[in-house]
Amino acid sequence: MAQKVVLKIMTMNDEKTKKKALEAVANIYGVDSIAADLKEQKLTIIGEMDAVAIAKRLKKIGKAEIVTVGPAKEEKKDEKKDENKDEKN
Repeated sequence: MAQKVVLKIMTMNDEKTKKKALEAVANIYGVDSIAADLKEQKLTIIGEMDAVAIAKRLKKIGKAEIVTVGPAKEEKKDEKKDENKDEKN
């Protein structure tokens, strides 16, 4: 089951640092998608990966802290659709 990890990177305040963070996370096994928000200094990663491994990679770039770890919202929608199909049958 895919999970959503949100990290805050204190030093991510320009495009160069953002690019370094994206490249560091992109090589981790199990990462499906990555989104970065420079304004809030947040990195959102979705996939089947280890949140601690991501934090370790990002510590090389700057101070990184895990904000949230939870299930990806996209899968919840799919599960609801499957439940509705089962109820109709």
